[in-house]
Amino acid sequence: MKQALIIGASGGIGSALCSELTAQGWQVTGLSRSTHGLDVTDEASIVHHLGGLNGPFQRIIIATGALEIAGYAPEKALKHLTGEGMALQFALNTIGPALVMKHAAALLPRDAPCVMAALSARVGSIGDNRAGGWHSYRAAKAALNQIIRGAAIELGRSHKQAVCVALHPGTVATSFTEKYLGRHPAVPAPEAAANLLQVIDRLGPEESGQFFDWAGKEVAW
Repeated sequence: MKQALIIGASGGIGSALCSELTAQGWQVTGLSRSTHGLDVTDEASIVHHLGGLNGPFQRIIIATGALEIAGYAPEKALKHLTGEGMALQFALNTIGPALVMKHAAALLPRDAPCVMAALSARVGSIGDNRAGGWHSYRAAKAALNQIIRGAAIELGRSHKQAVCVALHPGTVATSFTEKYLGRHPAVPAPEAAANLLQVIDRLGPEESGQFFDWAGKEVAW
């Protein structure tokens, strides 16, 4: 049976990914902070939790992240930037997934097709930024995209059939986004999860290191 590992399994999208993959017949391992104590900002915690897993995992999806951390909301202007708020964004949305990838790579099969993906966001696209604002979150996701690009190059040398990508799930109706939806249409988490898995299933090594949205369209860096 194929195995999947979901990091951030208790979140809206993470839990929906677990449910959808299970329904498709996958053996799913889910890890999260609230349920299992996995703290992606603490490398020792990552080593402890991932070190006890038995792979290989044909799918590893990092579905962690937050828009608002410790009371620091997305900034509307540069004057609202704070060093602490920015540092917290990078710790959770960039460094955390990067450290997970560092240790999760050993759980991928070397001689079979596999995918390691992380949830990014269209607002992390430099080329697509026409509104400004949300500086810390945008920068943290843009940095995550660069990590994924570099990881894909490295994985391509040792795992010839691997795909490593950034994914934009669209605007999803979860607790993560409820304060910021405004007039933006949102899709339920199960629909978003199904969309993302359809995209993943269509990817091959030639697409590794790229950034795709929920519909499979490439997003500008």
